[in-house]
Amino acid sequence: MLQALYLLLEGVTVIVPVLLAVAFMTIIERKVLAATQRRVGPNTVGYYGILQPFSDALKLIIKETVIPAQANKVLFYLAPVLAIIVSLLGWAVVPFGTGLALSDFSLGVIYTLTLSSFGIYGVLFAGWSANSKYAFLGSLRATAALISYELILSSAVIIIIVLTGSFNYTQIIESQIPVWFIVPLAPIFILFFIAILAETSRVPFDLQEAESELVAGFFTEHSSIIFVLFFLAEYSSIVLFSTLTSILFLGGYNCPMIFINDTYLNLESVILGLKTCIFCFMFVWFRSTFPRIRTDQIIKFCWVSLLPMVMAFIILVPCLLVSFDWIV
Repeated sequence: MLQALYLLLEGVTVIVPVLLAVAFMTIIERKVLAATQRRVGPNTVGYYGILQPFSDALKLIIKETVIPAQANKVLFYLAPVLAIIVSLLGWAVVPFGTGLALSDFSLGVIYTLTLSSFGIYGVLFAGWSANSKYAFLGSLRATAALISYELILSSAVIIIIVLTGSFNYTQIIESQIPVWFIVPLAPIFILFFIAILAETSRVPFDLQEAESELVAGFFTEHSSIIFVLFFLAEYSSIVLFSTLTSILFLGGYNCPMIFINDTYLNLESVILGLKTCIFCFMFVWFRSTFPRIRTDQIIKFCWVSLLPMVMAFIILVPCLLVSFDWIV
């Protein structure tokens, strides 16, 4: 019984800060978008608008839940629940510091890639169950894009696995003590970041929720609390993939040797959080910079441009390692 309570407490200590990070990610996005468009942004609720996410959440929660008459109610409710569960389960293997992980799983990378593949089912169920042509078109677009860019994402991760010889995130972080992987693998980092933009359905890859074409995409018919779950799932995935990018390419919770922590405070989690904020800002920055491109262009860009490049790197990197006797 005590062991179960201890595990529950561990899960709560991870999930609650993640949900708070998701809430403040929304206000950061609105503030940055406002700054790029020479606007003020939210500034009424709380000091400098900092409580605006909680006001928005409360407004959505107290709204009436409207379900289309011909909708499949089971899948209609299951889709957002599945989306938020998959996005939160990804945090189980993330190391926030030395020994600070819910599960130091030896196959953590495989676990993460598997969960990202399951994420498509929430979008599919939402689009099909709503009995709406806009939602259904959004889910079909999402299926094509996510399956395509999943290949680019996993291929980029394979190169890091070849370099480190491990599927464990902690060992990948320890392998970057001499040099962060973003330095020798800068082209791989660019391909990886493009792939996670598509996986999280962000501009210019937000096909399934293209407001100007599909009203709101796959969750057009969702409202109230079930819409909030989709909203949380999307931004939780953004924060999660930003954290994974900092782990895979920026050394995770390690800091450069120019900074020596001789205090009793453990700053590893703070360092990981600062690196994550860099990539969260890049998500917002790209949204304010790039226009949305057509569906056929996105699929063609993946299969014609990105896939040959990432396959070439999968062959090139092991050949270089063997040539210089870095691996046997």
